[in-house]
Amino acid sequence: MFIHNASIEIPNFELKITHENGTRFYLTENGNKYPSITSVLSANPEKRKGLQQWRKRVGHEEATKISGRAARRGTAVHKMCEDYLNNEEDYSNGAMPDSLQMFNSLKPILDENLNNIHTQEAMLYSDYLGVAGRVDCIAEWNGVPAVIDFKTSSKPKRLEWVNDYFMQCSAYAAMYFERTDIAIKDIVVAVMVDNNKPQIFTEKVSKWLPTLKRAIDEFNIGY
Repeated sequence: MFIHNASIEIPNFELKITHENGTRFYLTENGNKYPSITSVLSANPEKRKGLQQWRKRVGHEEATKISGRAARRGTAVHKMCEDYLNNEEDYSNGAMPDSLQMFNSLKPILDENLNNIHTQEAMLYSDYLGVAGRVDCIAEWNGVPAVIDFKTSSKPKRLEWVNDYFMQCSAYAAMYFERTDIAIKDIVVAVMVDNNKPQIFTEKVSKWLPTLKRAIDEFNIGY
């Protein structure tokens, strides 16, 4: 059974979401409109160029099928992670074989390393950074509080391919600090790989905050 830390008071709110020119925005209770951190990072010109080249290479129709399948699988696996960490017995109910395989590869790692959960799937925002988003999980990893992000992939990832994930998690850490005054210094990115072992990437929030700030500034200039 996973322990949930009930002593941490986290503001419970659902932010209204709007979309403008393909960018997702969150409306805060104070009337501010902040772009989602995932939209900010995906707006990188090099990333967009690479995506366009891939779609051209495989064909628009096939690319749409692949992207849709990956999105559905990712959603299903995220839901299993959330339910399992919430100690729900039927966490895998109705899961497709590929999604279940991915989750089962990560399950023993969660059992061994994760506990004392602060929050899951919480909407957060940062007035300082001017971004918002929904964090997968904040909990202790090997006894140390960390932002934990769950990803799925069709193939193993190189370290340089997960830089955006580190920036994303650093943003969540900043958002969480503003909402709770609790500083989270560690990042854990758990990548579940199709028919392969999961990859666990760890980093420090402080290393990625300057890079994150530059990415946000570039987005704001471009937008």
